[in-house]
Amino acid sequence: MENVREFLPAAGRDELLPFYDPLVRLIGGDRRRRRLIEQAALRPGLRVLDVGCGTGTLLVDIQRRESGITATGLDPDPKALSRARRKAERAGVSVRFDQGFSDQLPYADASFDRVFSSFMLHHLKADEQERTLREVRRVLVPGGSLHLLDFVQPLGGHQSVFARLVHAHESMDQNTRERLLALLEQAGFSEAKELARRRMALQPIAYFRAVAAASS
Repeated sequence: MENVREFLPAAGRDELLPFYDPLVRLIGGDRRRRRLIEQAALRPGLRVLDVGCGTGTLLVDIQRRESGITATGLDPDPKALSRARRKAERAGVSVRFDQGFSDQLPYADASFDRVFSSFMLHHLKADEQERTLREVRRVLVPGGSLHLLDFVQPLGGHQSVFARLVHAHESMDQNTRERLLALLEQAGFSEAKELARRRMALQPIAYFRAVAAASS
């Protein structure tokens, strides 16, 4: 029997997927993603990958804003990808959507100039996070950059009610500023920084940027 790898859908459960985009919009997720796009300094000719792209909102927004960008999204959830493809078609923009896992990226070395990850890393177990960041480093050109947005632990270390109810699994406990910066450095990134911290649905979120260091 074929071994099917499990994953956590964007909405937590398949039956909640139709409500995912409206909920994210309601709690301010789309606005927070736009801030992530702005920090990436996009320009025509760049190759962009969104890891854990879900229903494709970030890439569709990128293609609406910037012409001449090659956009690719990857996600393990075929149902979310179907919605992403329909969303791109309705918007009249070109985005390639692939099914796959973030810690086994199906792309050659140095394939992308920018990689995005928004509200995805906390879905992964600790070892999957480590492998994902190494894979992201691998597919980035030297000098390319990762732009990461995710829920993080409050500086005082106490989770909000939102975090306990919606993201009550081990990786949320590990999503601290110090650990994420250390993981980025271990994966081969340089200039890893937390650029800003905000709140969304009562839980802190943080913007990170890291540059793919040149191989020694």
